[in-house]
Amino acid sequence: MQKIQAIRGMNDLLPDASPLWQYFEDTVREVFEQYGYRLMRTPIVEATPLFARAIGEVTDIVEKEMYSFVDGMNGEKLTLRPEATAGLVRAVIEHNLLYNGPQRVWTWGAMFRHERPQKGRYRQFHQFDVEALGFPGPDVDAEQIVMLARLWKRLGIENVTLHVNSIGDVASRAAHREALVKYFESRIDELDEDAKRRLHTNPLRTLDTKNPAMGAVIEAAPALKDFLDDAAREHFAGVTSRLAASGIEFVENPRLVRGFDYYNRTVFEFIGKGKDFELAIAGGGRYDGLIEQLGGKPAPGCGFGIGAERVLMLLGELPAASVDVPDAYVLFQEPFSAQAWRVAESLRDAGLAITLHAGGGSFKSQMKKADVSGARFAIILGESEVAAGLLAVKHLRGGGEQQSLTLQQSIEHLWAEAVD
Repeated sequence: MQKIQAIRGMNDLLPDASPLWQYFEDTVREVFEQYGYRLMRTPIVEATPLFARAIGEVTDIVEKEMYSFVDGMNGEKLTLRPEATAGLVRAVIEHNLLYNGPQRVWTWGAMFRHERPQKGRYRQFHQFDVEALGFPGPDVDAEQIVMLARLWKRLGIENVTLHVNSIGDVASRAAHREALVKYFESRIDELDEDAKRRLHTNPLRTLDTKNPAMGAVIEAAPALKDFLDDAAREHFAGVTSRLAASGIEFVENPRLVRGFDYYNRTVFEFIGKGKDFELAIAGGGRYDGLIEQLGGKPAPGCGFGIGAERVLMLLGELPAASVDVPDAYVLFQEPFSAQAWRVAESLRDAGLAITLHAGGGSFKSQMKKADVSGARFAIILGESEVAAGLLAVKHLRGGGEQQSLTLQQSIEHLWAEAVD
């Protein structure tokens, strides 16, 4: 019988990879909570019109990349979420969360886009997403960027570059768009197929092309910064001055745009550089019109997404990524499985992370599994230990003599080593 395999671009997370993911998830949560952001969860499936209205009907995501289907029960058009912001804003409107004032929220989970799988880009990928809703000033834009910089520092990721830009407001972008279309029309023979297709629908996206052959055309294109009004300029100056005051280095990139129609004013992107790749690991910006666009009362918003798989690629290159491992692995001779069970539960009651051996085997084979588990200690129950009411405690990582200790002494010893 033919084996069934995972869908291309949708990957399994195996146990050996889980500790690094858990470390990343825990660190993200701790940093976000430091800044007052609260966890929120939304469904993985939403009504298709939500994304068409929020992201833009002529974007690549909506036109080509969404996993959409018709509900066989009621004929409703549904879509696996390709990004998180639209669903969070929909929930904020639906539950009237801004009634009592602005909200800082974050979420985390799987997103889906039907793209060609490649390094750091998958059809099922995971994002951390942050949104600040109801805050009009540049301080929140800067806060989110500073928060991301703190996260990279906590994770030990150093080779990261921040790009920032302002794409202005509706009137500024309309004037710039008109100038951009005229310019691209004058150089139509130099445009690639994507640029020609977007010429009258989304010409701004051409500025973010990855096609090196378009470099000269893009370099000479009208710059959006020349079309900004005073309010947008003042807002952007407020962001950059706060970044400078916080010691955050950045590049003002006038060609930086985002792939979704809902952005305005501030946009930003963190580029991470690995041994053989350079990818955007986080990006976002302000979207002051989106809440009203999705049916809510007008209110400003600002947010960003982190590409989890891409950050994990960088973490995997660090010489010693700090990951959670068991404090101890409990192994035992077969007649003493009940005693080993009670010991493991007592150690867990004391707040320690314990892996209890399962499946029998000799002490030698059990010790190999203890070593592979990553545990710092092995706790051994053999005939002599059980007879004496003691535990044999063996350090698996840092050397040292094996000790015979009572249960309470073992707890104190493991905790003392954990603190050191």
